[in-house]
Amino acid sequence: MKRIRRVTFGFWAILCLSFGLSLANASLSGDGGPETRSWRTAPRHSAGIAPDPAREADVAIVQVYSAATYGWRGLFAQHPWIIFKRSGKTAFTRYDVVGWRGSDVVQRNYALPDGLWYGAQPRLLVDHRGDGVDAMIDAIEAAIKSYPYAHTYRSYPGPNSNTFLAHIGRQVPALKLDLPANAIGKDYRPLADPAGLSPSGSGVQLSLLGLLGASVGVQEGIEINVLGLNFGLDLNSVGFRLPFIGRIGLDDTTVSHHP
Repeated sequence: MKRIRRVTFGFWAILCLSFGLSLANASLSGDGGPETRSWRTAPRHSAGIAPDPAREADVAIVQVYSAATYGWRGLFAQHPWIIFKRSGKTAFTRYDVVGWRGSDVVQRNYALPDGLWYGAQPRLLVDHRGDGVDAMIDAIEAAIKSYPYAHTYRSYPGPNSNTFLAHIGRQVPALKLDLPANAIGKDYRPLADPAGLSPSGSGVQLSLLGLLGASVGVQEGIEINVLGLNFGLDLNSVGFRLPFIGRIGLDDTTVSHHP
């Protein structure tokens, strides 16, 4: 009985700590707090992270970003997207899933490549450049076309924007995509298909609608999911995977630049 109490206490302590850190982070950055302005007027300008595609015209590039969702939801969840350009091109193409744009939720060039997500500063998750990236883009475009929920959206537990990026990650393991623990929806799997590759494509996963499950992979480390709240240990770039805040530890951005 004492062991159960200790586990329960530890669970709630971790939840409170993670939520407190997320709240403090939102207060310092201005992301994810109570809405102080309309979403219509929230900043969506470039964050200045993406390289200039004209200057890098000869280089193929793939990047993945994630930012806190709008308003109070940003304390809990993230919105990710992917951008890419082939060698010889001078502009990026962006894909993400947006649930309020009609029946076709997969959107092409909905916003600037590295634009703030309704006021929230994006964080770079993946940055691949150079040799082999054109072939990676072929695989990414094939994964986008095969996304099984192109006309379905549910913010919780999914399918949503995180489900979309997780699908790409499974189909393109070379991307080495590690979505944060607070990317609610990344673990969504239908009841008819509860087991398979983890969202990075580098491990295995068992998940019931993204509400209960576990993942083990090179990129994800070890992660358990309870009602969409994810806890785990990242062994690739050492850190703790936590709900609300996402992660505490070493920088785990995947960077691969080949001439």
